[in-house]
Amino acid sequence: MEEDEGEELLQHNQRLLQSIFGDSDDDDAPADATIWQPIEGIDGLWLCNEFLTADLQSDLLVAIEKEGWFRDETQNQAMRFGDLPNWAHVLANRIRETAALSGRPYPIPDHILGRDPLFDQLIVNSYAPGEGICNHVDLMRFEDGIAIVSLGSPCVMHFSTVDRSAAPPRRVPLMLSAGSLVFMSGEARYNWAHGIDRRPGFQIWHGLEIHQTRRISITLRKLCISTQ
Repeated sequence: MEEDEGEELLQHNQRLLQSIFGDSDDDDAPADATIWQPIEGIDGLWLCNEFLTADLQSDLLVAIEKEGWFRDETQNQAMRFGDLPNWAHVLANRIRETAALSGRPYPIPDHILGRDPLFDQLIVNSYAPGEGICNHVDLMRFEDGIAIVSLGSPCVMHFSTVDRSAAPPRRVPLMLSAGSLVFMSGEARYNWAHGIDRRPGFQIWHGLEIHQTRRISITLRKLCISTQ
């Protein structure tokens, strides 16, 4: 019975995506989502390393620059609620499509994958070399399911357990390459904090320090109904 329900949901999602994107053999169409990787030890944390091609990354950076959010050097963050730019809707649809085409288990749970809209809140951050973000769990005013797309400089994001009483506390590093997508739901969204320390000497991966340049992050979330 569960297999029948799963197949029905997959067919529903494929019909939904076909209505959005049509039948396309475009080279920029999302690839088979075997590129989604579950992160061992953290339920609900998935990494899609090759989510965006180099050309799509370039197009997205151009679209963000055209918004004019970062013309002033003192401005490094932009937030939007509800009225998201068209490119953000396209990005959200791409996230839905790659997840729906991945088969079971979906990297995005059914109750999130089927909601409409998938996201209605956007944060774009521009980080200069050495700048990062402290460990945090996203506010409870946002629903389950948070997506982060990385552009520009690669970096290491660390996930750490929130429950300090648990022994021993755990810390899991995750490399975010340019064009990658991280999706957090369930335990990863609520029970793990995440942060990035990009100061010199802290961005180490496999024993080597990462050369840092400007990094752009795009975070997509959905507001809880009670806060809208």
